[in-house]
Amino acid sequence: MADTRDIEVTVNGKSHTANVETRTSLGDFLRHGLGLTGTHMGCEHGVCGACTVMVDGEAVRSCLMLAVQANGQEVTTVEGLADEDGTLHPLQEAFWKHHGLQCGFCTPGMLTSLAAFLRDNPDPSEREVREAISGNICRCTGYQGIVDAALDAAKTMQGS
Repeated sequence: MADTRDIEVTVNGKSHTANVETRTSLGDFLRHGLGLTGTHMGCEHGVCGACTVMVDGEAVRSCLMLAVQANGQEVTTVEGLADEDGTLHPLQEAFWKHHGLQCGFCTPGMLTSLAAFLRDNPDPSEREVREAISGNICRCTGYQGIVDAALDAAKTMQGS
């Protein structure tokens, strides 16, 4: 019989309670328990960055964090970046504008990683952006569109 725990977690501003197996990753809970399939599970070893979400504002690999560890915390997934009315986050707009995605698999992790990064570093250099996304693997874009998008979004978020 599997060991389970009750958890209460706020995801994208909405409170959720659930009984989860203690071995369930946060990523699997988000995808299968809550139906938030924007969080992509790639390597499931914390290497690729596709599963990155924000927990209490910090970028974390949801494949390496257990759902029970998120108890009482606030999680933001890629679905939570846009406004309730559907207005895209400046990063999402910039990814579209600068062709920062191709297949889209890495995109949710890139967006959540960059959202946390730009909050703490509102005026980054190109080198700082490249370093910030160095833990997110993209096999399609060559990264330049992603870097351009992050720099453009930073300016937009500053009101420039």
